[in-house]
Amino acid sequence: MVVIFLVYTYVMYTKNTTINAQKRIALVAHDNKKAEIVAWVNTNKAALSRHILYGTGTTGARIEQETGLPVNKLLSGPMGGDQQIGAMITDGQVDLLIFLWDPFEPLPHDPDVKALLRIAAVWNIPVACNRASADFLISSPLFGQAYSRETPDYQRYLQARTQTC
Repeated sequence: MVVIFLVYTYVMYTKNTTINAQKRIALVAHDNKKAEIVAWVNTNKAALSRHILYGTGTTGARIEQETGLPVNKLLSGPMGGDQQIGAMITDGQVDLLIFLWDPFEPLPHDPDVKALLRIAAVWNIPVACNRASADFLISSPLFGQAYSRETPDYQRYLQARTQTC
């Protein structure tokens, strides 16, 4: 008996992509963290006012209402807002993610949350998952300047994959 194993090698090509000095920042918070993200935005209002803000559903509405900063509002997280942000990350439309999630709250849309965090890691964008890491990100000298990062070169990857089929 002869057994043939097909081995597929997965090579992800990368390229350098520039995050501009004016960041496109996604702001997401679970229910128990909404007051915390609003307080964080208020504390950092001057710095955030120079950037473009996106927010999921209620989080974006509360930030805009309570801070006066304009927020491009997407769907609520459980209704697809997390997925919208993930799509924006893959399209190069989000540069930084502040996602204050509640580790003690079981969530019915937990797969969406994991998918969003995975996409952020794949596309190599800075992510803060708690207030301390958000403070470190916003106080970094890189926050206010352009930054070159490696991202997947999907076109090159796709070209290589379709040539071998």
